[in-house]
Amino acid sequence: MENNTSLINPELVVNHISPQRLFTYDERDVTLYALGIGACGTNALDDKELKYVYHENGQKFIKVLPTFAAIYSLGSINISEIPGMSFDPRLLLHGQQFIEIYRPLPTHGSIRNKTSVVGLHDKGKAAILELEVLSYGESSDEPICMNRLTLYLRGAGGFSKSPHPYSYTNYQANRNVAFKHPKSQPFAVYEECTQPSQALIYRLSGDYNPLHSDPTFAGVAGFSRPILHGLCTLGFAVRAIIRCICGGDPDIVKSISGRLLLHVYPGETLITEMWLEGLSVMYQVKVKERNKTVLSGVVDLNRPASTL
Repeated sequence: MENNTSLINPELVVNHISPQRLFTYDERDVTLYALGIGACGTNALDDKELKYVYHENGQKFIKVLPTFAAIYSLGSINISEIPGMSFDPRLLLHGQQFIEIYRPLPTHGSIRNKTSVVGLHDKGKAAILELEVLSYGESSDEPICMNRLTLYLRGAGGFSKSPHPYSYTNYQANRNVAFKHPKSQPFAVYEECTQPSQALIYRLSGDYNPLHSDPTFAGVAGFSRPILHGLCTLGFAVRAIIRCICGGDPDIVKSISGRLLLHVYPGETLITEMWLEGLSVMYQVKVKERNKTVLSGVVDLNRPASTL
């Protein structure tokens, strides 16, 4: 796609106010999501993960993985409805995700989402759009969690009207932006193979982008076959951190930062390397078959795990 100064009207984009939307879910959705990011994928009797898919030992509610918070925002984000936006959806890539958890996610309910544009940047051959979604209980003014996501729109740059590239940011950047991991040996390493059908399972949680299911669509986007959702890879990584460092307690997770560096093909093996520094876990995920780093970031904890 050639650059075109009429592709994006930045004033219309940054001043857009999205309508609030409700996201309603139940335990079936929570369970399906957990299966989508590999919970109990290799052991249906896993004592650290059965609680995500079953009322283990009579527990009253299914435990909710913190990355399920990213699902809240899916139904609230429709970039094509933002006035002044024009882009080829086949060339959209998910670049970064930040999730902040204010209290444990409920196992079912209706979530009210407020979405706003908090960043827009002209990178010449591409545009970067940053969105923030605050999630509340349906009748509450206290937020449950916040998602901030960065979208990389290939071919949509070149819209600046002045000699200087357009850049807009309307938030305080969180401190976990460098995503640098130590050069020392990891505190923990967890290896897990994704399933060939992983993307087909994960998409049932609400992300139906054909890039993850349609071979023809994936080919136009430049991939040899459909790729795994970036948020699915993030879910695998955070689940590994909960398992290896948090003693299996998902409520210890305070915030999650992730930079999606490279695609993953369903069926590939993920190696999550973790470094523990105080209440922060730096991590990176590699694809074993290609020896490529595909994801890096930081998970902050609200307290030490009892098993540490």
